Amino acid sequence: MANLLASYNTLSASSPRQDVSRALDAITGTLIIDDTSRKALVTALLSDLQSCRPGSTSGRLHHTDAQLALSAVKFLGRHPSGSSVIASASNLSALFSVSKSFKDNNIDASLEALRCIANALLLVETARATVISEAVNGGEYATLLLEKSSSPDVIFIASRILFLATASLATAGSFIASIVEQKPSGRVLSLVDTIALRLESLMTALLAGTKMAREAMIDLLKFTFNILTHYPKLVDCEKITEVGASDDGPKVMGEYWSDRLDGLLPPLLRAFNSLPPSSPSPLGPPINHVVHALLAIPFIKGLQAAWFPSPPASRRGSPTSGPGSPITQNNNLTTESSRETSRPPGAFDRAMSMLSAGRRSLSRSSSPVPSHTPPNHDTLLRTYDLLEIALSHYFPSNIEADDSTLRTAARAESDSTLDELLAPLMMLLLKLVTGDSGSRDRVREWLLPANLDRSTALEGRADTLGRLLRLLTSVYHSRLNSISGELLYTLCNHDATNLISQVGYGNVAGFLFNKGIVTGPPTSDAGPSTDASGAEINPITGAVQEPRVEIEMTEEEREREAERLFTLFDRLERSGAMPPEANPVRHAIQRSFAS
Repeated sequence: MANLLASYNTLSASSPRQDVSRALDAITGTLIIDDTSRKALVTALLSDLQSCRPGSTSGRLHHTDAQLALSAVKFLGRHPSGSSVIASASNLSALFSVSKSFKDNNIDASLEALRCIANALLLVETARATVISEAVNGGEYATLLLEKSSSPDVIFIASRILFLATASLATAGSFIASIVEQKPSGRVLSLVDTIALRLESLMTALLAGTKMAREAMIDLLKFTFNILTHYPKLVDCEKITEVGASDDGPKVMGEYWSDRLDGLLPPLLRAFNSLPPSSPSPLGPPINHVVHALLAIPFIKGLQAAWFPSPPASRRGSPTSGPGSPITQNNNLTTESSRETSRPPGAFDRAMSMLSAGRRSLSRSSSPVPSHTPPNHDTLLRTYDLLEIALSHYFPSNIEADDSTLRTAARAESDSTLDELLAPLMMLLLKLVTGDSGSRDRVREWLLPANLDRSTALEGRADTLGRLLRLLTSVYHSRLNSISGELLYTLCNHDATNLISQVGYGNVAGFLFNKGIVTGPPTSDAGPSTDASGAEINPITGAVQEPRVEIEMTEEEREREAERLFTLFDRLERSGAMPPEANPVRHAIQRSFAS
């Protein structure tokens, strides 16, 4: 489209502004532009924009043409050939300069320049390292914007640039360390305090229905996740778990933690407990990004008060809390973290103070809120309720977990698989019950109460327990299969015998075998277990034992059935699926010899 370039190049400072507008509109209205013309147009527009400043009329582009010209650059930059021109250090610097010059006089033009940069970072991977280089220093400017502006539009584009710029630890490591640890000229708050403040303001804006608040929160959470996962790998910090690589290997997410990031937990928990479920998917953005960020923060003693402020709220539909209730027992938490000592006041305390101050400024009440008071939320209850909502949405009624209609319905709502959608939330619940015995007691009471109705097969129930048990046999949802088993196993205090007595050997035999725990169903020597009403429980199904109906068989039929059972159990024993001491046929033979 050489005519587009020619039409633009014929313009001058004295050209009527209508002619300039028509030329720029023609660019954005053309669907097909060859790469050569596209690159030439981007180069020409950026060259003219560098001399275009508020009040300027001496160049081809006057200050009134800036937004339209930047829209043309953004349009041309949506193709990699156009973005490759924008991605150079000189052109990125020029766009940042244009954005700065118009931020007080024409915010739309200022933001349009930043959108051009964000598009280039998305399409040209090398631009992500260029934008945070000393030659451009765009990352520092985006961080400053994040601190100074509470506008969702500004927060969105600044967060988008920072998210893309920090995507790779290899190229952004030194930049991430510098923005977390230092406050360059112009910045008053640390990065952690800035993110905490913006999450708080965006939460209020989102709940009020403010335009762009949701989009801004999504990208801010993505940037926050990058910081949470990358920064602990960059600095010397305390090792908190043994998962992942060996001591001399690379650091992995969750293996190390820095207390510089403690202040991110309170605003993330406030968002997690305040955001309503999305629609149509209950785990759509931004709640899923909050879950991802929380998974990167360890459950350690120094953060215990934030994870579980006491007393927790009573669960809907649960019995009234009493002295022995797991709900009230959670007031005195027992952490099982490997870290035994709490840290002195730091980023966490500053974040709590900022959150309280932010709520005071937004509240109509004149009564002060103490700065040390944690937000009143019950993260465990919120996690469990969200999981119930999500499981009932994606696995309605008592349908089998691998039913093809479920995967079809999920694809219609999201590009993600059910594993990708549900596994992070289930992992968050697993994380909480693993680290805290009080939480384990509460969830066990909700999921496996003493008065559980066992009159029907547990795996056929149309509730959370039934769905978890059906996921244990799923082939298509391998991550949910594994996490469901780990969750139930943890709720039973990592005791295979307890797990079998709670849900039946048949439901968990495969999980235990894959875990390397080779055991069989409870033997008759242990005596029958009973439910709260005294009814005998079938050790295989976990449900109440149905009255046995005598089957009329001839002696010959009995012998054939005995031979079939003997062969079956012998195969199980030889394959390693059943230890010899759990083989009922072997027990029967031994008893006959003993008598």
